[in-house]
Amino acid sequence: MIGPVSSQGMSSWYLLLVLLVGVERLAELIVARRNARWSLAQGGRVFGRGHYPWMVCLHTGLLAGCLLEAGLADRPFVPALGWPMVVLVVAAQALRWWCITALGRQWNTEVIVVPGLPLVTRGPYRLRWLRHPNYVAVAVEGAALPLVHSAWVTAVTFTVLNAVLMVVRIRCEESALASLTPSPANRAADEATA
Repeated sequence: MIGPVSSQGMSSWYLLLVLLVGVERLAELIVARRNARWSLAQGGRVFGRGHYPWMVCLHTGLLAGCLLEAGLADRPFVPALGWPMVVLVVAAQALRWWCITALGRQWNTEVIVVPGLPLVTRGPYRLRWLRHPNYVAVAVEGAALPLVHSAWVTAVTFTVLNAVLMVVRIRCEESALASLTPSPANRAADEATA
């Protein structure tokens, strides 16, 4: 029931919303695999394989947790909370696909860096104050999707675990980019000897 607070189980439209997010994740994996093949063919290197399975588990757990908590704990749909969270879920999807589009073949679910390719500075990546916009989308979605149907335990658990994983992931990305991108000092030295 959409409208007043309902304690008659999980709404069927919420099940559909979570399933649609799951389908979106599968679409991401298709794009990621295609981009990974291209990147590896261009001499790309994969970094951080150790944390990647944990990311897969966490994101799968988010979707399962949304359904399990909303259904088993009989979490209600509270319109004053649920509708703003739906808006945030949709906004997170839009930001995620803006990132995917802006990065083009360089976007992936794994950390794959192709030597010699410049950093992307278009789309949301032109905002220098927002270095990792895709992870903003992940964080917003991970909190908002469960809260659409008051699944606060899932929202808090995902948020805390995602924060820990994002520290690892961002360090991995920054290290990978630094190892394959010449520093300004090295570039200046190369130009001076050329």
